[in-house]
Amino acid sequence: MIIQSKKVWIGGQFLPAQIEISGDKIQRVYAYGTKSAGEDYGDMAILPGFMDIHTHGSYGFDTNDAEPDGLRDWMKRIPEEGVTSILPTTVTQMPEVLTKAVANVANVIEEGYEGAEILGIHFEGPYLDMEYKGAQPPEAIAVPSVEQFKMYQAAAKGWIKYITISPEHDADFELIRYCAAKGVVVSMGHSSATYEEALMAIANGATSMTHVYNGMTPLHHRSPGLVGAALRIRDIYGEIIGDGHHSHVGALNIFFQAKGRDRGILITDSLRAKHCPPGGDYQLGGHDIEIGLDGLARLKGTDTIAGSTLRMNKGLQVLIEEAGVPVDTAINACTLNPARCLGVDHRKGKICAGYDADLAVLDRDYNVVKTWCRGKVFLK
Repeated sequence: MIIQSKKVWIGGQFLPAQIEISGDKIQRVYAYGTKSAGEDYGDMAILPGFMDIHTHGSYGFDTNDAEPDGLRDWMKRIPEEGVTSILPTTVTQMPEVLTKAVANVANVIEEGYEGAEILGIHFEGPYLDMEYKGAQPPEAIAVPSVEQFKMYQAAAKGWIKYITISPEHDADFELIRYCAAKGVVVSMGHSSATYEEALMAIANGATSMTHVYNGMTPLHHRSPGLVGAALRIRDIYGEIIGDGHHSHVGALNIFFQAKGRDRGILITDSLRAKHCPPGGDYQLGGHDIEIGLDGLARLKGTDTIAGSTLRMNKGLQVLIEEAGVPVDTAINACTLNPARCLGVDHRKGKICAGYDADLAVLDRDYNVVKTWCRGKVFLK
C-alpha cells in the first residue's frame, strides 16, 4: 500500500513524499507523486507513531489491575491518540500486587494482542522517597533491593525495561548498577537527591529522569537539586508531562531549551480515568483520586496532583502552540527520543525504509485522522 502527503516528517522537516507499507514495515519512501497512491492526505501531517513510555492506564484500566482484557482493550484503543508504542507503568504497591501486575503484562505480550506495541514495563516504584512520593502510597514504599527486583523481573519474564528510583536511597548505587548492567533504563524520580547525588547516580548508570519538575528537589541557585541536574546535564534523557498544568508552559519551554532536540521525552503519566468522563472518582495505588474539569487527577480532598488525562496528540499541541517549543524538538520528544532512550531506534522513531510501519496522520488541529501500528490501521 502507498500513502502520500505534502507534509511527511523526514529528516527533521516536512517533505512531500510517499510511503510504501508492506506487512509491518515501511518498504520504501518515494518523492511525492512518484507512484499511484492509495491514500492522499493532502496537507495533513504524517508523523512517526508516538511513543508513551510513562502511562499508568486509560479507559478505566490501570496497569496494577493485572487484568489481561483491560490491557488488551487499552492497547487496541490508544492508537486514537497516534500512540503506536507504549510502556505500561506500575505504581507503588505491595509486592503481591506488583508481581501480578508485571506478570500480567508479560503474559499478554506472550499470548498476543492488537494495537500499540508493548515495548516493556516501566516499573515506577516502590523504591521512592517519602518526601517526594507525590500520590504514590507511602505504606508500600520500599528500600531499593537487588534481590527483590530480581523477583519482580522474574515475574515479568524480563520485560521490565525502565525503572524509576530515588538514587539517594540506593546504598552504594547497587540496584542502579545492576539494572544498568542488565539493560534496564534507570530513571531518577520521586526523589530528594541533591545535585551531587544525581551526578553520582549518573556515573553509576542512571540515564534518565522521571517527569522533570514533579516529584523531585527543585532548582535553587545555591542547591540545584534534581531539577538543576536535569537542566544542566544534557547527555541524559528527561521525561516531561506536557499538559501545561503539571508544569507551566514557560517551564516546559525552559526544559526543552536546556535539553535540546535530542533528550527531552513527552509523556502523559495518564491514569485509568483518561478517555472517561470528568468528575468521576477513581483509584491510584489503592488511594482515592478525583478528576477535575481541568483533566487533572488529585488525591481526593487535597491539592496533590496524582496524574493526568493528557492525550499524546494534545501534548504535542501544547508544546508547539502554547509552550513555543520548536516543531522538530517537540516531534522528537514523542517519537525519536523515547526510541533512542529505550534502544529501539533501529526500528522505531522515524519514517525510514526498513523501520516499523508506525505512523500517525494529524490534521491542522492536531486531531488524529488515522494511525498505523506495525502496518495495521487502528483508527479510521
